[in-house]
Amino acid sequence: MRAMLREPLLHFLALGATLFLYFEWKGGVSGPGSNRIVITEGIVQTLGAGFTRTWHRPPTRDELKGLVDEHVKEEIATREAIAIGLDRDDTVIRRRLRQKLEFLVDGAEAEAVPTDAELEQWLEKHPGVFPAEPRVALRQVFVNTARRGASGRAESEKLLVRLRAAGPGASIETLGDPSMLPAELPPGPLSEVERTFGAKFASGAHDLPLGQWSGPVESAYGLHLVLVAERVAAPRPALADVRPLVVRELLAERQRTQLQDLYKGLLGKYTVTIELPAEDQKAAEGGSR
Repeated sequence: MRAMLREPLLHFLALGATLFLYFEWKGGVSGPGSNRIVITEGIVQTLGAGFTRTWHRPPTRDELKGLVDEHVKEEIATREAIAIGLDRDDTVIRRRLRQKLEFLVDGAEAEAVPTDAELEQWLEKHPGVFPAEPRVALRQVFVNTARRGASGRAESEKLLVRLRAAGPGASIETLGDPSMLPAELPPGPLSEVERTFGAKFASGAHDLPLGQWSGPVESAYGLHLVLVAERVAAPRPALADVRPLVVRELLAERQRTQLQDLYKGLLGKYTVTIELPAEDQKAAEGGSR
């Protein structure tokens, strides 16, 4: 049954039935060539309801007559405009008609509330849509370039040799220059590293090798010799944390698929000929050889 509901032909037939019922409700309006305008009870009720929503009271008899008269004028103007071709080659009108057509074919299936299983499956297939942050733990030794001046980088490179010789567990309490910056950061999101040391440091430390003293890494404070003790890839967010966003994306994907199927089915009714400018035609023919 669900497979049948996805068939573009069924959508097209449903659209045709909808348009037929709409025109019947409109009183048998048959288009620009017709000279018959019937204002049905349904139209009068709709006009009255619109007035009530705007003014918070029902219209008087004269006001309702005025609404009906304006509706008749609008119908006449629309038919006459279409009859003399004012709707042709108008991008705004063409776009609006397309929007209305696509709105009519948005089926109930596309809007059906997805199950948790469907949401989990969608989240699994689209891991990059809601990226989480990678987590890192690091140690660092600070070299104050403002204090050491031109010798700061050379001193940091000498210090790096000592740290590598001592290994990942090197005692660092007495190394480097005093600073209010933490010597160690426990496992946490990369944004925490950025908040503590600045964006320049976080960017430089992001791709350092794991478990090895490296550097120097520059920050707004000076130079740092850094050991990335732990790096954990960004986890997939839990559905509970992003449910409204996943629902929105899944429903939008359903609608896109439904419209693609519709146009694929409707395209079979038409023969499309594209007449390119002469120079573009030659280029196209040359590229197809």
